[in-house]
Amino acid sequence: TSNLDLRTVVNVGDTMQAKVLKVNDGEGQVLLTYKRLLAERGNKRIEEAYNNKEVLTAKVANVLDGGLSVVVEEARVFIPASLVSDTYEKNLSKYQDQEISFVITEFNPRKRRIIGDRKQLILAEKAQKQKELFEKINIGDTVEGRVKNVTDFGAFIDLGGADGLLHISEMSWGRVENPKKVLKVGDTLKVLIKDIQGEKIALSLKFPETNPWLTAADKYAVGNVVEGKVARMTDFGAFVELEPGVDALLHVSQISRDHVDKPSDVLSYGQTITAKVVDFNEESQKISLSMKALDAKEETEE
Repeated sequence: TSNLDLRTVVNVGDTMQAKVLKVNDGEGQVLLTYKRLLAERGNKRIEEAYNNKEVLTAKVANVLDGGLSVVVEEARVFIPASLVSDTYEKNLSKYQDQEISFVITEFNPRKRRIIGDRKQLILAEKAQKQKELFEKINIGDTVEGRVKNVTDFGAFIDLGGADGLLHISEMSWGRVENPKKVLKVGDTLKVLIKDIQGEKIALSLKFPETNPWLTAADKYAVGNVVEGKVARMTDFGAFVELEPGVDALLHVSQISRDHVDKPSDVLSYGQTITAKVVDFNEESQKISLSMKALDAKEETEE
């Protein structure tokens, strides 16, 4: 650089290499250049790397409009914005003064075209990580992942090499109305590998050992009095959530001893009701409730 104080770089008596620019600079002195010699050495180094497909690591000297400029032993390499990363990055300023790795994909110093590529290294590393992940995971495994993206229908979980889809229907044994209320980007969680189809991984949070139907037979045996919340209603009855993943049908005829046309006339969504279990079928996972049976019981007790 033009404002460099040479006294900080060299001392009298030092041995150094330089390139002769002019034998006579007009004042009878030999004009030397150290910088150009370094640049030529840098070019030679880059050419070797280009021929050997070697990975170079250098510091980003300048962030330009169209990409990054890095310096290898005073020789400049340009990395176009499209080859900086595997995803489009509008603002490259975060790379200023960062050490980055790249390969040389074009070497033409005469035309001042020395092009570097960082993207292919990132893609190669991702492909390797993906290969390693698929070699070690199996259906039924529990793995740890990080929430990468949350949508209306589920969440994409980064498993470290590939993303898996955690569908809304697999987020809980119960009902999930909105995945964004359950998960947020950056969350770490343990997930079950439900299925692997090619490069697609289906995930679940419905671990078999937490299946509420494992203990349902005791909790909801015929004759038991239970509490639940009205989850949805049809003309013929109300579906009552006894716990996440266990719904029971309260038939319209079992709501009251008085005549009820439709459940919504006397019940509301989210309402907590108490009822008696009148039927339990584990095989078809169906439970029937009756509020009327409780009314009858109270009347008998009176």
